[in-house]
Amino acid sequence: MKLLIVESPSKAKTIEKYLDGAFTVRASVGHIRDLPKSNKKAIDIPGGFIPHYEISKGKEKVVDELQGLAEKAKEIILATDPDREGEAISWHLKELLDQDKKVKAPIKRVTFHEITKEAVLEALKEPRDIDAKLVKAQEARRVLDRLVGYDLSGIIWKKVRYGLSAGRVQSPALRIIMEREREIRAFIPEKYWVIKGNFKTKKNVDLLLTCSEEPRDEKFVQKILEIGKKGTWNVAGVKESEQKRTARAPFTTSTLQQTASTRLGFSPSRTMQVAQKLYEAGHITYMRTDSTNMSAVAQAQILALVEKKYGKEYAQANVYKSKSKNAQEAHEGIRPTHVEVLSSGHNEEQKKLYKLIWERAVSSQMTDAKLLKTKIIAKVAGHDDIPEFSANGSRVLFPGWLTVDSDARGEDVELPEVKEGEELKLIDLASEEKATEPPNRYTEAGLVKELEARGIGRPSTFASIMRTIEERGYVTKEGRTLFPTDTGEVVSGFLEENFANYISDTFTAEMEDELDDIAEGKREYVKTLKDFYGPFLKEVKEKDKLAKATNMGDAPEDMLCPKCGSKMIIKLARNGKFYSCSRYPDCAGARTMEGLELEGPKETGEMCPLCGDKKGKSGGGKLVIRQGKFGAFISCSRYPKCKFIKEDEEEKKKKMTGVQCPICKKGEMMERRGRFGIFYSCSNYPDCKNAIKAKPTGRICPMCGSLMMEGTKTIPERCSNNKCPNHRPDKLDKKS
Repeated sequence: MKLLIVESPSKAKTIEKYLDGAFTVRASVGHIRDLPKSNKKAIDIPGGFIPHYEISKGKEKVVDELQGLAEKAKEIILATDPDREGEAISWHLKELLDQDKKVKAPIKRVTFHEITKEAVLEALKEPRDIDAKLVKAQEARRVLDRLVGYDLSGIIWKKVRYGLSAGRVQSPALRIIMEREREIRAFIPEKYWVIKGNFKTKKNVDLLLTCSEEPRDEKFVQKILEIGKKGTWNVAGVKESEQKRTARAPFTTSTLQQTASTRLGFSPSRTMQVAQKLYEAGHITYMRTDSTNMSAVAQAQILALVEKKYGKEYAQANVYKSKSKNAQEAHEGIRPTHVEVLSSGHNEEQKKLYKLIWERAVSSQMTDAKLLKTKIIAKVAGHDDIPEFSANGSRVLFPGWLTVDSDARGEDVELPEVKEGEELKLIDLASEEKATEPPNRYTEAGLVKELEARGIGRPSTFASIMRTIEERGYVTKEGRTLFPTDTGEVVSGFLEENFANYISDTFTAEMEDELDDIAEGKREYVKTLKDFYGPFLKEVKEKDKLAKATNMGDAPEDMLCPKCGSKMIIKLARNGKFYSCSRYPDCAGARTMEGLELEGPKETGEMCPLCGDKKGKSGGGKLVIRQGKFGAFISCSRYPKCKFIKEDEEEKKKKMTGVQCPICKKGEMMERRGRFGIFYSCSNYPDCKNAIKAKPTGRICPMCGSLMMEGTKTIPERCSNNKCPNHRPDKLDKKS
């Protein structure tokens, strides 16, 4: 038996079909090992930044199955994705299999950039060893991110607020958003006027002309209007020129994310999820790439299709240079694996994204579009002090690549035929007062473009950067626009003030280059990390003496403390900004941002049942009444160090389902509310951490013994275990 291991179950199914039983194909389901969470000891720094990996939670069964199959195999091939992350997954798999003394078969590595039968079979002819340099580059990134995240997050917990975090790449992204926000706040609008005139040509055709200047002086505007209405207008010039629009390169990861956001409204993470499905099903080439190259075979196939479908005059072989100086994540841009297939995908999202990729790849091998640009210029006769008025038009003479990528075409604007010197009849001349506007906030697509331009991040990280800053509560998304939150502003301000070097464009981009150098064998792993970590740790320790950084500036002068009448300052709390007395902690007066008085936690007179008898520096906790998102609740005064929350017995009874917890058999499943909404867990928490997504029905799954839970209209009941086939009984019915 021959064993081939990939990351994804979908990918495994696709490849297994191509190999006709020659290999048993299994999936690792992503990474099987990682550094332990929130544990700096996971990295042996004095020993040379040696990471201590452990099997990821929930992957024990996967590892057991793969080791069991490997013990019987005569040949083992690792076929994970063709980038650093994929190389690292293969290395981890090999490490685990090598630890099993019963595994005797040789272990080799293959890569392919498209999941087609031809590509897979070709790759299997040339197995190789794992690329140690690529693995070291990925390991350096992982270790670096952990060290930076751990130390920066630690200082932010102490100096800003418990539970916040920072990251090597996410923090520069947040800084870029905040820099734009400050530009917007500092922007002072200026008045200007747009002046337009409606005219009739000699042939009585309408013509709209716009003043070439946008005056800031209202007196000058009035002068233009007065002279314009009285004077005689003539055509001062007609300029026509043919222009070419060159086809765009095949998609890279970032350009795909940007275009999918603009045209389809997909977030970067959604784009990558949909693209992953298309790749695993064999419809497109690998979607994490910063290269715009196209293989000679693919180019020939596209040119043949263009010639057959649109005509010989539309086909043109084009080669594109990547804008990224380190374009090495993959050998090609993103393209369809079978260009003759016009539509692919299992749902609408996949079909839309495939269409986008197909159009970009095909149009990249087509001729230039030819456009006729026209400009009509008019002036008031005898008044050179009055600006000229003009109109611009364009129309497509030959569509070329725009035939396929029609969304890039734009609208044709045809102007009437006029001759130089021709008199124009003024119908109306009017001005409209406007104000200059601040720069736009970033959209996700705009931020991806900006990050790429500054050399921050790589194709595999753009989507996770967006997701992370949103999940951490540092930005909110309204439509497609990113708005920094109060928390994001404070965190970014703290980092900019105290760790400016480490979240700068220069440092972040140079560090990415150094990681690339490790991948190419030009730099050493230990030296790179040592050169960075020594000065960084020293700076972190120096900042430990700083005061807490929750002050966001002075409150308005008329906003005085409700308790002592002193001035107030703006501070950051868990739920946003509030006004605090400048004399705090001597005075605890506080107001909401609307000016209403805030009452602090009130003691109930009871000690906390969890830590109330604690002896030590801070003493035991007392129970206090607090105001939360969902109303008043009673908790320990030492929160968040002690997380005890007293539940109202009557309310608790209402939340009970009457269904016994099948894990501990002591508690019963009850309704709870988390950050993602309502879920159900054992009343015996934290001793029992059993939890499910929906309300239990009381029945037990006949296939795996887990609780059955409520489903949807189409699937009224399903198993709560998402690894059980009965979790999707609709698919189970189809199989049977």
